[in-house]
Amino acid sequence: MKDRAAELIEFYQMTMLPGEGTFVREVYRSEQTDAAGLPTFSTIYGLYCTEPPSRSNFHRLTRDEVWSHYEGDPIELFLLYPGGRTRRVVLGRNTAEGEVCQYTVPAGVWQGGRLAENGRYALYGCTVAPAFTSDCFELGNSTELMKAYPNRKEVIAALCSE
Repeated sequence: MKDRAAELIEFYQMTMLPGEGTFVREVYRSEQTDAAGLPTFSTIYGLYCTEPPSRSNFHRLTRDEVWSHYEGDPIELFLLYPGGRTRRVVLGRNTAEGEVCQYTVPAGVWQGGRLAENGRYALYGCTVAPAFTSDCFELGNSTELMKAYPNRKEVIAALCSE
């Protein structure tokens, strides 16, 4: 019997997002456009799993991104704000433990994500407005991020490919 992560990858026809390290599938791109001619929003399904391993390496967008937890184990989302402030948000279903099912990452905030400890898989969604385009995305550099956020060196090392 297939495990749930493999089942979801196959069902949603997900592929590994180069550079970022997570499984994704764009599921919607609005036909409406804003004043700049960009689609008003786009949505993806994403998947973190232990096998094959996946995560979101630190990156930032020039647009707000809404994360939603759909199924599976909790997700840790690490945020590095301009000016040095950091935050850890846990997306999941256990509100008694402070988990939230949805969280918005403001434009310009570095973000990296992974399964919480002992997790096996998590299906999540991200909505970006205006719609995601490659020019709104910047992958983080571990040396620069560690210099700017010395209190998060361990997680930066774990969630940076450079």
